Amino acid sequence: MAIPYKIGFIGVGNLAQAMIKGLIEGKVVAPKAIFGANRSEGKLQKASETYGFQSCPNNEELIDLADVVVLAMKPQDLSAAIDPISSTFRDGQIVMSLAAGIPLKTLEKKLPQCRIVRLMPNTPSLIGRGIIGCVMSEKNKSLLTLVEDLFAPLGSVLPMADEDQFEALTVSCSSGPGFIFELMMYWQDWIEERGIEPEIARKMVVETFVGTALLAAQPKAAALEELQHKVTSKKGVTAAGLQSMRELEIERALRYSFEKAALRNQELAKES
Repeated sequence: MAIPYKIGFIGVGNLAQAMIKGLIEGKVVAPKAIFGANRSEGKLQKASETYGFQSCPNNEELIDLADVVVLAMKPQDLSAAIDPISSTFRDGQIVMSLAAGIPLKTLEKKLPQCRIVRLMPNTPSLIGRGIIGCVMSEKNKSLLTLVEDLFAPLGSVLPMADEDQFEALTVSCSSGPGFIFELMMYWQDWIEERGIEPEIARKMVVETFVGTALLAAQPKAAALEELQHKVTSKKGVTAAGLQSMRELEIERALRYSFEKAALRNQELAKES
């Protein structure tokens, strides 16, 4: 059953379109109750034609029409987009921010009259297998039910206790697919170097990652370490590869990459 809310997206980039797709295909919100505005008119028109939502010529009109406003612009563009029109937002209007790095206290200072939630979906939301993290101040905890009702069709909605946890979710789950695609590209390159055609190499990589993930996702699946142990024979092929990975300190490299991403998230907060 459709939720009787009008949802407006300021910015219609990849994450916003993933959310719009989920709302429409999950029959959560009718296309006529979704509004979009975007700095690039061409992108807005194309997205509107693809998903059937209503396009708005400017942000002020969108804010006037919507019950829930999703701030889906880049973090560095948020202040320029909303500061000049902050008084346009209504008392008690619900605002959901996708802007990485910009904390609740900054958003609440900019829009003190609004009820604010930070959201962070990831791109697997496009196929209904996403992680949608959220965090809100104590006074707005009642908005969690609305967030779950709106975005459950996109995957798993996970409320975080505070913004430190939310940062960890942003790095591991929202940035995470980018890290995984990087690994997949290395994987495919190595296979192709052995003379296997690119399309077959890609299938080998994708099915290995998908199959492994689905195996770990089974309801009664063992811990990841135990699952790994089941495919690792003592002094076998897998064991030799794992030993090399550990000697090369792959874990350290990954942890360092996560920390660098977290640092950039913090820099975005300062820049805002």
